[in-house]
Amino acid sequence: MENENSEPQPSRNSNKIYFLVAVILALLGTNAYLFFKEKKSNERIVTISDEKSRMQTEIDKIEAELDNSNSTNIKLSEEMQKEQDLARAKISELRGALKKGTLNQGQLAKAQEDIKQLRYFVTKYTADISELKQQNAVLTTERNTLRSTVDSVLIKANDLEKVNEELNTKVKAAASIKTGNISIIPLRVRNNGKETDVTKASTTKKLRVNFSIVNNSIAEKGMHDIYIRIIDPDGNLLIADNGSMFMADDEELQYTYKTAVEFSNDGKVYSIDWTNPAAFQKGTYTVVLYADGYTMGRGAIALR
Repeated sequence: MENENSEPQPSRNSNKIYFLVAVILALLGTNAYLFFKEKKSNERIVTISDEKSRMQTEIDKIEAELDNSNSTNIKLSEEMQKEQDLARAKISELRGALKKGTLNQGQLAKAQEDIKQLRYFVTKYTADISELKQQNAVLTTERNTLRSTVDSVLIKANDLEKVNEELNTKVKAAASIKTGNISIIPLRVRNNGKETDVTKASTTKKLRVNFSIVNNSIAEKGMHDIYIRIIDPDGNLLIADNGSMFMADDEELQYTYKTAVEFSNDGKVYSIDWTNPAAFQKGTYTVVLYADGYTMGRGAIALR
């Protein structure tokens, strides 16, 4: 009887062992699952962190390229300025998102795409800036060449103007009338108006200047103003009452007497009388005639 009662004992112990083994295996499986899941999660976290770091570096490079493109004094068009502003706004947006650290896998993928587009824009923008620099260089060269040409033309124009002025001066001088033979006669005027030639200062009342005008085909025919300067023996200019001035030989001068003659280029002899309001003195009087802005001729008379 005892043998029959003791036989089932081994079966119950065996079931317990199987159960414990199953529990242990289950625990091992769970731990393994949790281990590999945690490992995979850690790997994903590390991957996202590494990608964010790489993206941050890429953004820094892109911004540096953008800054470098604008390091020269290139005037941007309105469209290029707008594109640059949009690029900088996108850089600021990406930096903010990466700094918060809230990007999930999907957002990270979108950020990667945004950086890719930003890279394309900056590459194109840099190329546009480079082309603009080349165009500016060409324009600068053309401008400098044009300035050089203009300066050369101005120099030539100034030279020509000087030559023209010199030619005009020469033509003007050549066109002025000049005296041929000139003679000065002292005259005494009697009470009855009769005039006689004299040689003494005490009896001289006026001077008569006789002269001819040299033939000149380019001189203007018609009336010409004649200015006379008379210098006494002491070297003093005898000045007209009004003390009027005139220009001759690039100087402003005072004249003693002014009149006019008609020039017809026919060799005619002219006479101009000047009456001295004061008494003549002994010595030599010099008479200088001017016309058309130049010295016309001169003569002298000695009074005893």
